[in-house]
Amino acid sequence: MIRFPDDFVFGSATSATQSEGSRNGISGETTWDYLFQSRPELFYNKLGPYKTSNFFNDYKKDLEFLDKTGQTAFRTSISWARLLPEGRGKVNKQAVDFYTDVFKRIKAKGIKLYINLFHFDMPMKFQEIGGWENREVVKAYVNYAKTCFEEFGEFVDIWFTFNEPVVHTECGYLKQFHYPMLVDSKKYVQVGYNTQLASSKAVEIFRKSKLKSKIGIILNLSLAYPRSCDELDLKASRIAQLFQNRSFLDPSIKGHFNQELVDLVRDNGMEPYYELDDLKIIEENTVDLLGVNYYQPMRVKKKEKDDIKIFRPEKYYDDYKKEGIRINPYRGWEIYPQGLYDIAMDIKNNYGNIDWLVTENGIGVENEEKFKANGMIEDDYRIDFFKEHLTYLHKAIEEGANCHGYMVWTFIDCWSWLNEYKNRYGLVELDLKTGEKKLKKSGYWFKKLAENKGF
Repeated sequence: MIRFPDDFVFGSATSATQSEGSRNGISGETTWDYLFQSRPELFYNKLGPYKTSNFFNDYKKDLEFLDKTGQTAFRTSISWARLLPEGRGKVNKQAVDFYTDVFKRIKAKGIKLYINLFHFDMPMKFQEIGGWENREVVKAYVNYAKTCFEEFGEFVDIWFTFNEPVVHTECGYLKQFHYPMLVDSKKYVQVGYNTQLASSKAVEIFRKSKLKSKIGIILNLSLAYPRSCDELDLKASRIAQLFQNRSFLDPSIKGHFNQELVDLVRDNGMEPYYELDDLKIIEENTVDLLGVNYYQPMRVKKKEKDDIKIFRPEKYYDDYKKEGIRINPYRGWEIYPQGLYDIAMDIKNNYGNIDWLVTENGIGVENEEKFKANGMIEDDYRIDFFKEHLTYLHKAIEEGANCHGYMVWTFIDCWSWLNEYKNRYGLVELDLKTGEKKLKKSGYWFKKLAENKGF
């Protein structure tokens, strides 16, 4: 049997936007509301973010599934636009009452509560003035964070400043998957820098709050495996990791940006606007712990031809398709459980073996109804996915990795941005037609995993 330490937590993660429904109750408009209104054809199910999993109305029943799946920790986010419909100023009492009741119920179950402050959900009022391009929004975010600490600090065990900041940076300003759907290298760099500054400032204000909880940041880490030991392949791997991992790992944990990355930015004339005090704030306000989201590795090789004229990560490497790898056919992502072990060793060897936990790991499958038998989705593929990754995580812990938890994506089948409900990830099935929610086989298995501290 693979057994984890007694204080190791097992749980799941979701977010406000993906579960609550933006038009359930009072809420300000987010960029996702606006994008759906203006470009509904981009969204897979044409549903929009309005109802999603209906957690806002169903939470009392939904939270019962935490017990049924045996979770000892739960991670979600607070909607900035729900708490502060104007982005700042007057606090929405309905939102305070909602989150307070949700959090109290979770804590009453003896479950650790982890709250993320920003999960891709920019209030549209701030995007109208540039979003993370604008330092005024950094100030507003710090005020929002302070409000959250004051209103909900007594309930939260761990706070996280951002979820996967590299995603809203790249997808909003290079890859056109998130609003404002631009291709603008200068803004891409500025948004990344301002996001890190906002994270550090949130840590600063958290320290002043004197709360007994901890604060961290959640990063989607994927080591970039080189095609070969050729010098240029190795260089491609190193640079890919600068953008994918080190860009936020280094300032968040070490208090400074990686110098090679800084040089690349400057050499391309893309240095962001910054103020001297910023660097001191970043240096002095590193995180207590790290959340790691892991789904798939990167595989890269040297750049074969100069076909990208703007400054972006792919200017320095090409993706490499290794023969014989396993692919999730529904999502197109490689399944490589050893990658979690390799990330653990990177954190141990290069980041002071900081305290961390897996905050997302999971597999998305399309048309899961075809796996239903006797009224239940028999998702053995998901159970096998979890087992393989946990086996490598356990190996890392045995070798000294400072990981104290494993959280799966996701709790109840959730709305996933442009993909909406195309791929399902949940321990709990959501019937879009009826709204009914039922345990999958993986939900029952997860309860035994948590109870036994292993499998």
